[in-house]
Amino acid sequence: MPDPFETDYVNLTSPAVSQYAILPSDTEDLPVRPRAIYVNTSGTAVLKDSAGEVVSYEVGAGAILSFRADRVLATGTTAQLIAWY
Repeated sequence: MPDPFETDYVNLTSPAVSQYAILPSDTEDLPVRPRAIYVNTSGTAVLKDSAGEVVSYEVGAGAILSFRADRVLATGTTAQLIAWY
């Protein structure tokens, strides 16, 4: 399919161009640091940032977390999350 925006520069304010289902892990960082996280099903999301700080969020289905997490921890995470990058 033709993409008239194929040569446009992709940055944090442009729409995401790729996605993957997040598999939470207590030991492994995400394979690609996302520009945002989409909440597919409600629950708790436990996110670790680049400074090592871990924070738990109660999230609703359809929410978009504009946060570039390094890791989504398995312990405590019950929401199903999708990474956008």
